[in-house]
Amino acid sequence: MATLKKSFYSTCYIAAIIFLAAFAFAAFQKMHNWSGCLLALFFVSLAVAFRGSKLFKGYWYSVVILAVATLAMYFPQHFKTVNGKEASFFIPILLQVIMFGMGTELSLKDFAKVMRMPRGVIVGIVCHYTIMPLVGFSVARLFNFPSEVAAGIILIGCCPSGLASNVMCYLAKANLALSVSVTTVSTLLAPFLTPLLMKLLGGSFITIDLWAMVWDITKIVIIPIAAGLAFHYIVRGKIKWLDKAMPVISMVGIALVLLVITAAGRDNLLKVGGLLIVATFIHNMAGYFLGYWSARLLKFPERDCRTIALEVGMQNAGLAAALAKGMGKIATVGLASVIFGTMMNVTGSSLASWWHNRTPGDEPAETKSTDELQSHLSL
Repeated sequence: MATLKKSFYSTCYIAAIIFLAAFAFAAFQKMHNWSGCLLALFFVSLAVAFRGSKLFKGYWYSVVILAVATLAMYFPQHFKTVNGKEASFFIPILLQVIMFGMGTELSLKDFAKVMRMPRGVIVGIVCHYTIMPLVGFSVARLFNFPSEVAAGIILIGCCPSGLASNVMCYLAKANLALSVSVTTVSTLLAPFLTPLLMKLLGGSFITIDLWAMVWDITKIVIIPIAAGLAFHYIVRGKIKWLDKAMPVISMVGIALVLLVITAAGRDNLLKVGGLLIVATFIHNMAGYFLGYWSARLLKFPERDCRTIALEVGMQNAGLAAALAKGMGKIATVGLASVIFGTMMNVTGSSLASWWHNRTPGDEPAETKSTDELQSHLSL
């Protein structure tokens, strides 16, 4: 069986090389429809191959996201409407499903962990809600983007921690309990802090309806998480197939959100995409760097420093997209969330893999299984 699996994954690598070569030929011949399909198949083959690799397994979902983005960029017309209704209508619904999935993974024990490590949680939250909004504002000013695109950069900076940070912290041999606590608390604080910060920093770029944003976050984040928490105690464990399905549903939901946003903003992405990638990369990397060294200056253990770095640098891009949809500006304000969501999965996986081979000397690594953590994977 092991030999058969190894052979299958090797075949996927070969298929990926063939699809990449075919893509290059089709692109050279300006066969755009074919080149889009072939590039997507290259990413899918590579993602499957990575699933069978110990070294690259942490990257497989990031590669899937690249396949999704490829389809949206080459064939946007297929993903803008569903049965005559704008596809962006489904973004808040998909995010509610994802947040419900997060709630099903929580328990009162997770909140008890917050009380056992208040200093780490407080520092993580403060760093997250100061560094990322201010860096986002600075980057938006520096690159002089159109006002709505600039507002999108600030919006992604004002959102809570991304759920993918929990998986990355596990892979990085960081403090997983602290990671889950910071993600949970930052998400629960989002209805208050995200609209306030967006009003203060983004109000000069676009008009912000503070209370409308508070309600949007409450119905997209807080209510589904509360429902998921109730599900955890009432139903979880009684329906085995549903427990296994929730992580998969969350991951599919994230991919669909990115698909819809990329398709909707495709024309604007072609205009500002290159610069926006650079700006987003700076924003993302500054979060890791400043988060890590803030914790180091405060003399936190190495595992906690890694955790705070990933919690600061990884944002809930899906929420930013849903808020952009609520403003009616998914094709402009939502652009930064598309690129940031893809970027942070790639950079987060890379950073986590680098740290994985450098075990901290101050504390033992977490022992929670990777399968249990897949449900946290997101934008």
